[in-house]
Amino acid sequence: MQPYFFPYIAYFQLISAVDIFVIYDNIKYTKKGWINRNRILQDGSDKLISLPLKTASDYLDVVERELADGFDAKKLLNQIRAAYLHAPYFTQVFPLMEVILHYHEHNLFRFLHHSIVKICSYLNISTKILPSSKLNIDHELKSQEKVLAICQSVGATHYVNAIGGQELYSKADFLSRNIALHFIQSELRVYQQFGAEFVPWLSIIDLMMFNSVDEISDDLKNGYTLL
Repeated sequence: MQPYFFPYIAYFQLISAVDIFVIYDNIKYTKKGWINRNRILQDGSDKLISLPLKTASDYLDVVERELADGFDAKKLLNQIRAAYLHAPYFTQVFPLMEVILHYHEHNLFRFLHHSIVKICSYLNISTKILPSSKLNIDHELKSQEKVLAICQSVGATHYVNAIGGQELYSKADFLSRNIALHFIQSELRVYQQFGAEFVPWLSIIDLMMFNSVDEISDDLKNGYTLL
């Protein structure tokens, strides 16, 4: 999977469901995805938060992108504090936000990798996380062939992907390499936010602010269907 900025619960369900999670660092950065942005709850509706990046070529990989010199971690933390100050688990979660956003790293991939590892630790996810560039494969491969090469390089017998990958990958092609292909489909769980209409599929920040680690652990184990 690509690295994402404070991704939603399905991302962490995927990490939790597997033995090895391969995170792409040598993949092209895409502007309109969720690599450096996400949504939190603010004043009863979703609000976009993002990491500003230095201006650079559209053809650079994620690991070649840098945070903007003007990135103000304190400003972003203040926005999160204002949004969730009265959430039930604010005092437990906000220090984690401080550790993540004050991390002294301007490389986009390393910044995101650190944040994902820290959240996994908070949620008691022990899955091994490997950057894709560390694997001994032909990195010029694309799409399904690259995924198959990654699976074979780590000796995988099963590959699990997000539900959106159903149109991208063929179970028959994976079985031809003795690899079972699965897709993870998250089940929406409505939880109490601030009493207004529930806003679904926000950043993991929102889930952590309103739910205990035990409650989230149950979501990680039981809140999805493996297809």
